[in-house]
Amino acid sequence: MSEPNRYYSLAVNGREADVLIFGDITSWPYLASDVSSYNLQHQIAGLDVDTINVHINSYGGEVAESLAIMNALLQHKAKIVTYVDGFACSGASVVLMAGDRRVAAKCSNLLVHPAWGGVTGNAAQLRAEADNLDAITEQSITAYLARSSKSREELVSLMGEERFLTPEEALEWGFVTEIQDLFSSKQPSQSVRQLVYDRLHQSAGQPEPQTPSQPTQLQHLLTTLGNY
Repeated sequence: MSEPNRYYSLAVNGREADVLIFGDITSWPYLASDVSSYNLQHQIAGLDVDTINVHINSYGGEVAESLAIMNALLQHKAKIVTYVDGFACSGASVVLMAGDRRVAAKCSNLLVHPAWGGVTGNAAQLRAEADNLDAITEQSITAYLARSSKSREELVSLMGEERFLTPEEALEWGFVTEIQDLFSSKQPSQSVRQLVYDRLHQSAGQPEPQTPSQPTQLQHLLTTLGNY
């Protein structure tokens, strides 16, 4: 029995590849949706494609893993397009920075914050851990500043707020390059009444002559469709 794909989803279509990061970013994958930099890096390294689309919906995870995934994408010869399909939080927002294009869905959120950690020990060990967290946070700051249009001071202040950013705010800060409004396209509907109405009115030529007692084609269709 073959081992299931436990780390992420990868699909190749012609000269493009789609990577779905829809889980936690961790060095010890447990759930099927968990993402490991080791497995992802080895998979994309051999891809001979022009574009890699990275779709993200993740609360984040380990900083080291997030940085490794970002750097693996940056080192690939393909153009990288990152998408925020839901949440790009914490380490997942670092992965987002790998994109040459960074696209946020109209209904999505971004969250950036300083590194978190936990330690037990004496006062000296606790102070050392605080210094380590500052050093780790600095790497995320470097990644954000490579894309952000704001100053370092503004960025550090924003990270300290630990709040969700709207797509519009993410665009203002330069974290994303564009917002994708998926509502602007025609979506499936259970009623074709309006569609038929529009199609008939777009048809070329004059309507066929009708006798006073005979309903027009449009009236007949709308009456019929009104029963559904």
